[in-house]
This record gives sequence, C-alpha cells and structure tokens, in this order.
Amino acid sequence: MIIHDELKRELDGLRSKLTGDLYQDDSTRIIYATDASAYREKPLAVTRPAHAEDIRQIIHFARKNGLSVIPRTAGTSLAGQVVGNGIIVDVSRYMTAIIEINREESWVRVQPGVVLDELNKHLESFGLFFGPETSTSNRCMMGGMVGNNACGAHSILYGSTRDHTLEVKAILSNGSDALFSSISPDEFEVKCQGQDLENQIYRRIREMLTDPVNQKEIRQEYPDWSIRRRNTGYAIDLLLETEQFSDNREPFNMCKILAGSEGTLAFTTEIKLNLVPLPPPETGLICVHLNKLEHAFEANLIALNHRPGAVEMLDKTILDLTRDNISQRKNRFFLKGDPEAILFIEFQRDSRKEITDIASTLEKEMRDAGYGYHFPTVFGDDILKVWDLRKAGLGVLSNMKGDAKPVPLCEDTAVKVKELPAYMKDFRELLTKHKKECVYYAHVGTGELHIRPILNLKDPADIKLFHTIGLEMAHLVKKYRGSLSGEHGDGRLRGEFIPIMVGEKNYHLLKEIKRVWDPFSVFNSGKITDTPKMNTFLRYEPGKKSSEIETIFDFSDSGGILQAVERCNGSGDCRKSEIIGGTMCPSYMATRDEDKTTRARANLLREILTHSKKQNPFDSKELYEILDLCLSCKGCKSECPSNVDIAKVKAEFLQNYYDIHGIPLRSKAIAYIHKINQLGAISPLLFNFIAKNRIFATPLKKMLGFALKRQIPALHKMTLKRWVKNNLHQKNPETPDKGTVNFFIDEFTNFNDTEIGIKAIELLIRLGYSVNCPEGDVSGRTFISKGLLRTARKSARKNVELLKGKVTEKTPLIGIEPSAILSFRDEYPELVGSDLKQMAQNLAENTFLMEEFLSLEIDSGNLTKEMFTTNPGHILYHGHCQQKAIATTAPIIRILSLPENYSVEEIPSGCCGMAGSFGFEKEHYDLSMKVGELILFPEIRKSKNGTIVAASGTSCRQQIKDGTGQQAHHPIEILYDALL
Repeated sequence: MIIHDELKRELDGLRSKLTGDLYQDDSTRIIYATDASAYREKPLAVTRPAHAEDIRQIIHFARKNGLSVIPRTAGTSLAGQVVGNGIIVDVSRYMTAIIEINREESWVRVQPGVVLDELNKHLESFGLFFGPETSTSNRCMMGGMVGNNACGAHSILYGSTRDHTLEVKAILSNGSDALFSSISPDEFEVKCQGQDLENQIYRRIREMLTDPVNQKEIRQEYPDWSIRRRNTGYAIDLLLETEQFSDNREPFNMCKILAGSEGTLAFTTEIKLNLVPLPPPETGLICVHLNKLEHAFEANLIALNHRPGAVEMLDKTILDLTRDNISQRKNRFFLKGDPEAILFIEFQRDSRKEITDIASTLEKEMRDAGYGYHFPTVFGDDILKVWDLRKAGLGVLSNMKGDAKPVPLCEDTAVKVKELPAYMKDFRELLTKHKKECVYYAHVGTGELHIRPILNLKDPADIKLFHTIGLEMAHLVKKYRGSLSGEHGDGRLRGEFIPIMVGEKNYHLLKEIKRVWDPFSVFNSGKITDTPKMNTFLRYEPGKKSSEIETIFDFSDSGGILQAVERCNGSGDCRKSEIIGGTMCPSYMATRDEDKTTRARANLLREILTHSKKQNPFDSKELYEILDLCLSCKGCKSECPSNVDIAKVKAEFLQNYYDIHGIPLRSKAIAYIHKINQLGAISPLLFNFIAKNRIFATPLKKMLGFALKRQIPALHKMTLKRWVKNNLHQKNPETPDKGTVNFFIDEFTNFNDTEIGIKAIELLIRLGYSVNCPEGDVSGRTFISKGLLRTARKSARKNVELLKGKVTEKTPLIGIEPSAILSFRDEYPELVGSDLKQMAQNLAENTFLMEEFLSLEIDSGNLTKEMFTTNPGHILYHGHCQQKAIATTAPIIRILSLPENYSVEEIPSGCCGMAGSFGFEKEHYDLSMKVGELILFPEIRKSKNGTIVAASGTSCRQQIKDGTGQQAHHPIEILYDALL
C-alpha cells in the first residue's frame, strides 16, 4: 500500500496525540507485514499505544479515514489474524501490567500484553496459575489468547481461554467503553435498554437468539457440543446455551463471543481471568514409542481411560528434524530406536508411586493391544526437556530442506476423540489422492491433531492445491461435525469455509453480529467474515524464481542465503524475555522492541533479498540499520527452532555492504586488533600508558567511535607465544602419563590474558599431559564479527592446513577463549571452501573448549577430586553466549565442582551485553549495559562476600568489571588455583 501525502499528514497528526508510538516507515511496515502464518500484507502504519486513551484515538482516526485497526500482541497467529493493510496496534510494548490479583477468589486482572509464562511465574507464590497453556507460552500474551481462544496441551483438564475469561474491558468501534461480564437475566434486560452501541449489541443478540428458527439452525449446524476445542466463527452456540435463552443455568457472558473473535468486534484493554490451584506435586510423563503412525490414534483412546492431564503426539518427520537443532538434540535423550510416532502422556498425582503404577498398567494394556515397543517414564527436570521437544514441533518444520514445507492449512481441525482414527483414515486418503505427504503432531488427546500437508507455496500449482485441500478438508470435518478451527482461529485462512462449517444461515448471523458490533468495519476487517480468498496475499509471490545470491559462507545446507532466512516462520521464539531465560535475543530482551528480534531481521532480509532491483541486494541502509543491533551472540543458531542464524547472515551482509561502501575505520581497527596489539607488544608499558591516560585515550576513542566509559584492554608484559617459546620445553614432561594435547593460542589470550593462558598450560602439565602449541594463524573471530569474511577465510584455511595431521582424536585441539576456539567448530566448515570443507569438519570434531576436554577426562578416570583442594569455595558462573549456543556450559559446572567442597551456581543470564566489540562502540554502550543489567549485574551484586565470580570470555570479564566493579576469573584459573 502506498501512503499518500495527505494521509501521511493525517498520520503525523495522530502521532502528536499519542503518548505511545506511531511508525509509518517502510522497514517497520515490512517487519509487521507477517505473523506466523503463510500470509503477508504491508500495513498502513504501526502503533504501540501506551494506554487505553491512545487506543481510543487510533479507533477514532481509523473510523474517520475508513481504515482498519488490527490488534496485535506477540504476532504468533497461524491463520493471518494480525496481517492486513490497516493500522497495526501492537500492545506488547507498553500495555503489559498485571493490575490486580485476588488470591481468595482466584482471579487476576491484566492488560492484554502480559506474557502467559511470565504471569504464571508471578502467580506461583500465590499457589495459583492460568490453566490453558499453548506451545508459545513463553511469548504469547493474554490479549492474543483471548482473541484466538487459545487452548494448549492441558486442555483435557483446563479447557480453553474462553472457559476462564471472567470479564473483558473493551473499547467499542465508536470509541465508547464497555465492560463485559456474567450478568443475570434482569441485568441483561437492562443492557438492552437505551441507544448506546452497547445497548444495540445486546438487543440484536436477544433478537437473534430468541428466534426459534435461528436456535434450531445453530444447534443443528454448529460443531458437536462434546468437542471442547471449537473455535469456528463467533461462539453464538455458547451464548444460546445460557440461562437467558435456554434451560441451562449458565449465566450469560458476552466474553464467550469475544473470546475467539480475533479482535474483529472490540478492542480489549483489560482482562479478568479465572485462576486454578497449582497441580499436584508429582508429575510423570510416559513416552510411548510406536512403530506405526495409525497406532497413535488408537493408543490415545487407551491412555484417556486413565485420566491423564495431557496426551500429545509427534511423528517421525518432526522427530528427525530435531536431530539438526542444537537445542533440541539434548532433549532427545529418552528416544530409543526409530519410532514412527511418540505419544506423550502426562499424569499429575500426589505421589510418584501412583504414576509408576499407572505407567505399568498402561504399558501392559498397550502391549496387549499391540501398540508400542518402548515406554520410558520421565520425571523431574527431564519433563521440561521433553515438553520443549514437543513445543519445538512448529519451529523445526521450517528446517525441512527445499521450498516445499509443511504449511498451516488444516492443522487446527478437531473432531470427537473416538472418531479420530476414522477421521485420520479419511484424511490420509484425501492426501494420497493429491499425492502429498503430511506431518502430524500436537493435541491427539482432545481430538485435535496439527496436520500439515507439505506444499511449495512459491509454486502456482501448489497454491491452487492449497485452496483445494482446504475446501475438501472443510467438507471432511463437516462430515464428522467437527470444528475447522480448534484453537488457532479462522483468520483469513479458514474464514472462506465457515459457511460450510456452520451453514449459510448461521454465517449470515455471524456477518450480522460483525455489522452490529462494528458497523464501519473498524476492527480487523477481512478476518472470520468477508475474508479474501484463502490462497491470496501469501508470503511468497507465486511463480517468482528466487535469485541466486553468491556468498562467501556456505549456505548449501539450506539451499542458499535467502532460503536460510526464509526458515523463519514467524513463530516468535525470539520474543521471550530474560524472565523466561535463554540467550536469544539480547537486544529484544533489553528493549522489548519488535524490530530488535531475530524474526524482524529475517522479515526484512527476506523482503529485500527477494525484491531488491540492485545488482548487489545487500546494498541496503535499512538492512544495515536493523542488523546493527544484532550482538552476534549466536543464540538464534540454537534457540530458534528453525535454526535461523542471523549472526552468520549479518557477517555475510557486512562483507557485501563493505564491498560497496568501504570498510569503516573502526571496523578495521577491531578486525585487525591483533596487529595493533602486535605493535603494542613491542613496548607494552608505553601502549598501556597511552590506553589508560585520558589525554591520549580520549581523542583516540572519539576518533574511532568507542565509548569513553570503556577502558581499552591492556596488554600483558609478555605475549603467551613468547612465554611458550621460552618455557614450555622445560615444563613439559618427557613421558606424559596421559598423552599430548594441542593448545591453541588465540589472539586474545596471546596479548591480553597471558596469565590465564600460562595457568591453563601449567594446569594441563600438572595433570599429566604434554602440551604442544602448534603454529597457527589467528582464529579470525574479529574478522568474522566485523564482516571481513574473505580475510577470515584466509585465516581459517591457513589454520586448517597447518593443523592437518597434528590434530587427531588422540591429540585434540583445545582452547580457553570460547569465541575463538568455537570458530573451528562453528564457522570454519562453512567458510574454508569446498576443497577444505571435509578437512575442516575433521578438525572441528577434534576441537574442544578446555573444560569440555577435562570433563571427558573425568569420564575416563584421568581426573579425580583427590588432585584438588578440600577447602570450601562458592563460585558464581556466567556462561559465554556462544558457548551456550554452539556447545554447552555443563562441562564448566562439572569441572569446577571437581574439588569436593566447591559449589557452583550458574547465573541464569543470556549474553553479557559486551558481545566482543559491540559494547565498546559508543552508540551501543547504553544498550550493552542495559543487557548486562537484565540479570547478570544484579545477580553478581547480590552475591555474598567471598563468592568467586567466574566467566569464560574475555569480553564477559571486562563487562562484569565495568558493570559491577567485580573481578571475574576464568574457570581454568580457578581450577588451577585449586590444585594440590
């Protein structure tokens, strides 16, 4: 949509009236043009209201100008609910307050931008929680849950969001306020009196639902009442079965229809929610391994006889895709063999014995029926790992190679559980007819499976088939009197088929409801009713051939750099906060701005790489600006279920951007810092004097664009390489007890952290190893981080060739600076070129962080606690972000716990905020410190006296020093000092 000058001026006028924000730049509009669905449409503008009055102003503006207001929270909708050409109103930034908690009456009042998991964390101390739990619970928000009537894995116990929505405070389409809650018949009649819009709404509902013809039609055509997951259209069937219109004693509550209305009727500003007591203390998860997919639908019926809290499913396709996801590999620990499907059956009871008894009985019944071959029962923290594997189902689907992907189409259908086997048989026949495959996962216990046909939505033939299968599925679901939408909503994906699902007469009732509530079509038009054809406005332009973009990094695993970016399906895993934990994405955690997310960067990259008319599509100031605040922490490489590695893409972009615009002086200085340090090492005293003296350092920092509050890292009086040359041959044992290791001297340890390097080498020697420091180049980490990939490739190739034959399984390469040594594992195989790729992979397999190597040595019996002090010590450890992403911090905890009276506590922090040079750069300094203040700095400040602070990364240690005044130590130093 092109914004005309007059409308731009009008929007500028609206901006002046808002306390919150309004954006109409092209980049922001692209970022908000998609959600987690297959749809794309650029909005006119994006607003972030600060309060209800802002929303009222936006509604008045939209009504005056004939525009649509599109409410949005986390943007995880799968049916295109928050995609449209109107004004996006994103409440996730400011309207995030938990307003009131009533423990005695078990309810909470919240603003719509409150995140579900954050709410439940807050409620823990009250012994309460909000029952419905979606797979997006770590970022989805209560406004979106009400809008979509979200359910989640435990809907067997807790039903849907609608079942727990007590009150909704909303603004109507004319800008008036309304409060909807349970009311008596007398109160209902009072509501019908008057001429306000709210009065008109109640009167029209009364006219509709007292009509015997309408009553009969609704009861005959709407989805079967016994199906708890029913989200098709507006829930007038539930309003009908209240005491106002039937013999039931259920009080009338307009929230029943607002839940699931997808923001098309009113704008929610506050929600009062029912809470439930925390579940019993013991939870167990039985993971039933099945040899045949169809066995899952029958075994499910056996499981339901034992009153589980949840029965979920994953098929082989999804299980296989989790192998390639760094975060999910560790969650596969319970798998045995190669099952066609897994059933996850959860029980919550008062004792573990009750669960083990159920598990034993359940296994016998299933084996007797011929279902299942392995039945592990998981308890404790391992349950979270298994659920994480299940929740990753949507995200990992984007890792499927090629343009054909499992698409959201019929993934939300729900039928009666007992009819699920027959329904799935019919569905598979439908797919066979069209010669298409499918994936299966999710809520089998409630009759709702997320079934996704594999289609290429860049191919015009498959786009046509997208509609054909959608239409045929609607008729199939109607055959079973099911719901086409169980929890994900109709949006613009299923709206076209609602007349099939509820009948033409009922569909006209829905259109009348929309007209009465929203006569000027202000709210989220084109959703549920009067939707565009469901295979239009798709994310990809039909038949458009993807351009071949030449890259330095090898992106062949994903089919190219564009395809690597297209892996992002919009599910928004990058929007989780520091309260939830993890590393991805630190700039979002610190700002809560959508344009700082991995998703936003992927959206803009996809758009520009696809549509750029320039010879070099990377020649884009917009891309430079949005990637500038990526800290290259690598969190997205592991925590994004789709493995969208924005740090890798950023490095590739920078090299191409520099090819056109030149390399900035600061980037050169950082990339070649080892050269500067090499010169400084001729006279380290002089270098350090200049670096620390304000007279010299201040103009130098200003010239290079460094933050004045940062200290330039000092040089050690001797480089580690010189120390090795002078001392190593004397210290190495002639006949080492435990073999030889290759120690990589990285560019940071060599010049700045020489003492740590010396202690690392001496520790290895005293533990019985011979240490070799092979000739090699710099790791290339600074070249990679600043985008000088061709230079980085030269270093990588040189190191691979120099270390050929020296690094083996028996003589591994180990290092102590995570960002440097992990380059060998992470970037080198994709950087060196096809001729050296296999050699680089072999090197990567035998390259370890020193703590990883020592942890393996504990396993082999080469290291024991008797080698270390028995004195007590408490260590507070911060893990390096790249180590968390590419490897794991577990070996650190293990080796620091080797001295028997040492206790180790890992700070639940993500990235420290320094991120190599990021925190040194003047324009990034404030954000860098803000990231540190999220968790890291406060945790260190509140630590007890005598606590040893540990951090593996040289940048992390400087950030901790700058942010807290505390000196952090490398874990290897601590272990060295603990030697007997």
